[in-house]
Amino acid sequence: MQSPNYLQTWVANLDRRLYALLVGLSIGLLGGLLGLLIALLGPIFAAGAVVGVLAGLYILTNINAALYSIILILALIPFGTLPFSIGFTPTFLDAAFGAFLLVYLLQWMTGRRTNLKLTPIHTLIALYMLWLILSFVLGLRHAPPNATILRQFAETLLTITLVFVLSDVLRNPAQLRRLVLLIILLVGVQAVIALALYALPDALGERTLIRLAIIGYPNGGVIRYIEDDPAQAERAIGTFVDPNVLGGFLAVFATMFAPQVFAQKPVLRWRWLTLIILGAVGVALILTFSRSSMLAFAGGLLFIAQVKGFRRFIPPMIAGAVALLLLPQTQTYILRFADAFAVRDLATQMRVGEYSDALRLISRYPLTGVGFTGTPDIDIYTDVASTYLLMANQIGLVGVALFALAIGGVLIYGWRSWRYARDNPDLRALHIGFHAALIAVLINAVTDHYFFRLDFHGSITTFWLAVGLALTSSRLARETAESTVAKPTPVV
Repeated sequence: MQSPNYLQTWVANLDRRLYALLVGLSIGLLGGLLGLLIALLGPIFAAGAVVGVLAGLYILTNINAALYSIILILALIPFGTLPFSIGFTPTFLDAAFGAFLLVYLLQWMTGRRTNLKLTPIHTLIALYMLWLILSFVLGLRHAPPNATILRQFAETLLTITLVFVLSDVLRNPAQLRRLVLLIILLVGVQAVIALALYALPDALGERTLIRLAIIGYPNGGVIRYIEDDPAQAERAIGTFVDPNVLGGFLAVFATMFAPQVFAQKPVLRWRWLTLIILGAVGVALILTFSRSSMLAFAGGLLFIAQVKGFRRFIPPMIAGAVALLLLPQTQTYILRFADAFAVRDLATQMRVGEYSDALRLISRYPLTGVGFTGTPDIDIYTDVASTYLLMANQIGLVGVALFALAIGGVLIYGWRSWRYARDNPDLRALHIGFHAALIAVLINAVTDHYFFRLDFHGSITTFWLAVGLALTSSRLARETAESTVAKPTPVV
């Protein structure tokens, strides 16, 4: 039995009148703070602040809740910031990551966590992280960093550490399954938000979205159109501000849980609900008009469909492709793809120009790039609509090679672990989904840059979350198979 601490003893021995006075003062203080919050923020945001504080206190006591908070923020308010500054304005993702890492470190310090669980591939990722740091330091020769770049670079490094922490925290298939269940539900919520905002009249949608300005979102001009031309079709953005960013998010996570539709042991009991959510996400993805995201989603589904047991995806994929080609309502969409491949539209032409400029930068600084703080020559710039070219610009071809080595290691490790995962009903669909999501994000990264740009913390998190979950499922598949073999045969 645990003995009471000093504070408990002091409270128990208080005079009843003093005790009542302290309780009354506490209630009055809390009531006054709540009234102030309502006056400053309004009732909705005040209620959100109270819930956020209570949730934050709980998160600091539970590692799983801290991880779930990262997924929640990533899915619903990835660009949200706290309504105050501490020299810089922290984002909700910063706070969630900080809480997650703090709880994790405290578990090690207090002895509640032992025996670090990693894979050989984590060494390659650590080597890539060291090169990022070296590239950042070398880039300081060209321009000094400002506070924003320092913060964003630190955020990126902390995000990559998620790969290490996830592998250690998620120690059984049940934890992975609960995480995927949460992903299904939250991605479904974001798809519904995106569809609802798309269906609203533009003026009402604008007024609705600018209410998020209090947490760091734009306070105007949020509705997006093809080529930023109001005469053309509107693009779905949800709470992601940018339609391409939303498209990438939906493509990656829809691919991640798509195998659950035909899973032997799905994480969501009602397959029909998983199918409805996947359909809603697919419609929202189409309405983003993000061509690279659609190709990424198709690539991820093709990867899933070639696996025995998931080939039932092939007929609906063929039917969907035929519908896109033949339905009158989708002809604008098909023309967008045709314009991209023929380099006829403005967006593609701008990309081609950026690629040419990026190749010129790489030819001048091929090995280490120019870093993250600026360029040494006035006729070159680093920003380009391709993750891989942006990486080559900033961390050089050596950095790209280290990245390719690390990600290639993840995929090879996953392929070799498949023989363990395929016979495990708890992990089979998860393993396929995580690696399909990684393939989807790698395809999407060819013509979009936000998986490496420092100011897109949410997209960087999406990428490394896919990497971390793929590695974790591979490790668990191997460990589960080994533990099954190691069990002694019972004597009859």
